[in-house]
Amino acid sequence: MKHKLYFIALLFINILTTSCSLDDIDYQNDFEKSQNNWLDFKESSNDSYKYLVSGGSVFTDYGWETTITVSNGVIIERHFEYTGNTVNIPVDQLEWTENENEINSTKYEYSLAATALTLDEIYLKAEQDWLIKRKNATSYFESENNGLISTCGYVEKECMDDCFIGIIIESIVNL
Repeated sequence: MKHKLYFIALLFINILTTSCSLDDIDYQNDFEKSQNNWLDFKESSNDSYKYLVSGGSVFTDYGWETTITVSNGVIIERHFEYTGNTVNIPVDQLEWTENENEINSTKYEYSLAATALTLDEIYLKAEQDWLIKRKNATSYFESENNGLISTCGYVEKECMDDCFIGIIIESIVNL
């Protein structure tokens, strides 16, 4: 009888710890469905695609777009462009392109360009950071790019201005 109680107790503890680990991120089911769509897209596109990340500020009326190009799983280009109100931005910083050897090495100190990541890296970051359940934040996840990730991140509660931490992908197309 004693062994039976130990077995039941261990089984119960195992069920509790397993169920908690499966529920560590917000939007778990939506994320997994999108990740499966990504794996299908990755295979059909030979891991060659282009995606557009957007950002900006609702308070200052400026925006920006970064286009990342990936060929056979390798980032080969990052293109950046300011949009909207660009009055205080130097002309040489309004738009620029980095090629394979210089990715993520912009010379502009205050560049708002999205970091060049592959979609594999974005899905990993979503799972390990952006969608982690937090008591002091609200998470967001959308997959409006034919089932692929489009909005993923969080906003800390009581933050007032431009507080989204994550990524907004406007489009994903294969090459």
